Amino acid sequence: MTAIAQSTTPRTSRSVPRFRLGGVGMSALSLTLGVLVWELVGRVFALPFFPPFTVVVGTLMEMIGRGDIVGNLAVSLSNLVAGFTISLVIGVVVGTAMGRYWRVRAALGVYVYALLTAPSLVFAPIFFSIFGAGQGSIIAVVVMYSTFVMIINTASAVQNVPASMLEMGRSYGASEWQLVTRVIVPAALPTMLAGIRLGMGRAVLGMINGEMFIAVTGLGRLVTQAGKSFDGAAVLAVLIVIIVVALGAVGLVQMVDRALTGWVPDTSKEKS
Repeated sequence: MTAIAQSTTPRTSRSVPRFRLGGVGMSALSLTLGVLVWELVGRVFALPFFPPFTVVVGTLMEMIGRGDIVGNLAVSLSNLVAGFTISLVIGVVVGTAMGRYWRVRAALGVYVYALLTAPSLVFAPIFFSIFGAGQGSIIAVVVMYSTFVMIINTASAVQNVPASMLEMGRSYGASEWQLVTRVIVPAALPTMLAGIRLGMGRAVLGMINGEMFIAVTGLGRLVTQAGKSFDGAAVLAVLIVIIVVALGAVGLVQMVDRALTGWVPDTSKEKS
């Protein structure tokens, strides 16, 4: 009996089919289930401000056909690119200085943490009075939303560079500039890019808030107009476009991440 049991056990384990989903497959399955739940809730409850997914997609196609999406999307993307570029430069430079030099960290840390936790939109009237009701104010709001999270992540990444790497650089006669540019920044890059991804997500949020509450332009203008007319389908249609923009922007940062940190082992990336 023992021999028979031992011979049958492996056959049972082989006969059970196993389905394994990768990351892309799991994401596709999750999105499909989300769309089905959205469609079901919209059909069953018939809420006026939460129409079914198919109705929202139909409204989105109509808006694209009228030319409402493309032009406003171009305006929003220009605001996003300009604001995020400024945030990236400030975040990397100031964050590296704070992580490397304790005097800079002591002098700026209180301001960085205070501005990170403060509601960024309360600064909109100040930007409005300085830059006027135009693109400058929207870009300033984007910078306000996305800069400080990148500063803090960059400073933390620089502080966590192993001291042994710095000692090795000094033993080879590296100057302070060479240590920062050739040792510290490359070693801190995986964690820095994680903060840059967070900054990109916050930049999209700042772009929409700035366009809705300051200049009323771009995709924010479409959301405002649809909200004033109580058009729930149009609001959700523009929201879909905003989500696609956010996912595309974060995906672009991830592509840059893989290109720049391909030399880092996967286990080290998971830790960061």
